[in-house]
Amino acid sequence: MAFIRGVVGSAALLAAILPARAEIRILASPGGAVGPFLEMFERVRQSGERVVIDGPCLSACTLVLMTIPEERICVTRRAVLGFHAARSIDRRGRMYAEPEASREVEAAYPEPVRRWIARRGGLTSRLLLLRGRELAAMYPRCR
Repeated sequence: MAFIRGVVGSAALLAAILPARAEIRILASPGGAVGPFLEMFERVRQSGERVVIDGPCLSACTLVLMTIPEERICVTRRAVLGFHAARSIDRRGRMYAEPEASREVEAAYPEPVRRWIARRGGLTSRLLLLRGRELAAMYPRCR
């Protein structure tokens, strides 16, 4: 009985010492306001957790690419990244372009993503979808 307690105690000690292999899984995100996404991804970056993109990650969700180190991001076959120009909504509910913010965001994406966006004409109001082989060439498949 003492041996079993010792083994259980050692396992608990090891669990407390060894870092957990936690991950954040993005299953479907339509995006939203930039601020909350930046705050959330900064907390994830500091946590050391890996991010698994396992479905649509659109609009503000793609800020994950500029916040989390590339080696901590992986994609599944269902992953889709959707990019468009920055825009804001005024008090009357009218949407308007934010060209300076678009340039800043585009410049902050990793180089392969910037080149891919540039080959498609840059960030505009049209949604650009990165998926499949093109995405897998930039980020590893999740294991």
